[in-house]
Amino acid sequence: MIERLLAPLRSVWESLIERLLFLPPFPETIDSLALFSLLLVVGLLIGEWLHAHLRWPKVIGYVLAGIVFGPSALGWISIEALAQARPIADAALGLLMMEVGRRLDLSWLHRNPELLRSTLADISLSFALIFAFALWLVGLSPAWAAATAAVTMASAPAVVLLTIEESRAQGQVTERIILHTAISSAASFIAFAFVLGVVHAELSEDWLNAVVHPLWVVAGAVLIGGLGAWLALLIARALPKRSLAQVFVLVASALLAVGIARMLAVPVFLTLFLMGVLLAARDRRQTLRYTDLPEGHWLLAIVLFVIVGASLPWQEFTWLAGLQALGLLLVRAAAKAAALAWSGGSLPLPKRLLVGVGIQPLSATAVFMAYEIAGLYPEVGRSALALPLFAAAMMELLGPALCRLALGRSGECGAGEKGGIA
Repeated sequence: MIERLLAPLRSVWESLIERLLFLPPFPETIDSLALFSLLLVVGLLIGEWLHAHLRWPKVIGYVLAGIVFGPSALGWISIEALAQARPIADAALGLLMMEVGRRLDLSWLHRNPELLRSTLADISLSFALIFAFALWLVGLSPAWAAATAAVTMASAPAVVLLTIEESRAQGQVTERIILHTAISSAASFIAFAFVLGVVHAELSEDWLNAVVHPLWVVAGAVLIGGLGAWLALLIARALPKRSLAQVFVLVASALLAVGIARMLAVPVFLTLFLMGVLLAARDRRQTLRYTDLPEGHWLLAIVLFVIVGASLPWQEFTWLAGLQALGLLLVRAAAKAAALAWSGGSLPLPKRLLVGVGIQPLSATAVFMAYEIAGLYPEVGRSALALPLFAAAMMELLGPALCRLALGRSGECGAGEKGGIA
């Protein structure tokens, strides 16, 4: 059909080439950058339509666009185009992870033992139950069961942060959702580094990989994140507070950290999260305390979630894999709800359970972590980590809605939501 429509244009073009020497050969395919840009616009429009007509979080629309136009469905976004867009996705996830790290308030945990109790219960119970499910019910090896637990135990920081910003939510439930998400992400990253060594110990012929790789990841993330934080604070102190120049320095330092992390094969999400934590801890003069990212980071969020949606392996989906992923999500949800209910404290039980609902999202960070681990041994890892990838695929669509539901039921959503793309 398309070939018949293009045939007259092709013949005219080829006849012009004989006279106009500067013309390139007739393009057989659309340039990947042009196609990807069009799909980002489509993702934006889908997200806006779903939000305006169904009150769904816009993130769902972005993910749907990636799924529909990615390799698993129409194939308009090729695997090669995804590889070319990966640096942009790393930058987008990195900036969002830096914001989550900056919001990690450890002093609040110190002042409120009940919060420390609930976060520790969430972390330990989620990891233990997911590990047991993957090991005994799914039949994964201990190393890959631990990898599954490390990847899926935490909430999705990017989804939680963007959903809260979109809803203009403020209050106790909102703050605890952010705190639980940040702490569980930190614990998940520690487990991730440990699991790297476990996977190497099970599959590598050289024991040095099992020892050095986790150290390389952790030390590299700390050093690169520390360098980015030091550089941002050093330059920002000479600039007016909350100025555009400070925003530029913050973003530029973060992107520098992203680039160095990619060069040295250090996970970007871990590096930028630590950069955010170090920024908050070292900023004693509150130089960047009130300097926020510009609204444009929502544009990067569209890129991130379109790419994540397109990266999900729906073409490998089976009913058995789907049931196993659903079982994992139910176990994970029960662990988080039980941890929040058991922890007690001053917050009423219904609101604690709403916090448990709000921290259910599982998204970009889990997908990136899964591919990072699977890439170590592609012949084994891709199939072994299909379980967390399919769980993340399901929660890509359900997670933002659950977080939005928790914020709405808590009564903490703002009177007016952000317009435009936010």
